Amino acid sequence: QVQLVESGGGLVQAGGSLTLSCAASGRAFSDYAIGWFRQAPGKEREFVVAVRRAAYSTYYEDSVKGRFTISRDNAKNTVYLQMKYLKPEDTAVYSCAAQSDGPLVRWTGWSKLLSQDEYDYWGQGTQVTVSS
Repeated sequence: QVQLVESGGGLVQAGGSLTLSCAASGRAFSDYAIGWFRQAPGKEREFVVAVRRAAYSTYYEDSVKGRFTISRDNAKNTVYLQMKYLKPEDTAVYSCAAQSDGPLVRWTGWSKLLSQDEYDYWGQGTQVTVSS
């Protein structure tokens, strides 16, 4: 069982920066891949970025490449999402989610980590609003 709590959302002007945190409690955090998803008003929830248990293994959605950076600190059971050069279209509720990625889990490619249906645990979300 993993509990996730996001923080760090807020209101920022276009071009500004925010860093979101996803703090986890529970067992074996380091054996979970963490994904960030976002949902804008009136839209479907969409994938943003994911990091596997190996912190260097990441996958970004095209629209955030070069602007967002995901990192994880397993000692602190926390994943960070640094967001720079924010745009009004980044406005959404951002949620983190966890999916088992332990040594006994067979790697089948990134498609599983891009699919929100494959995630077992979700946080409550944090609002990010970017004003123009």
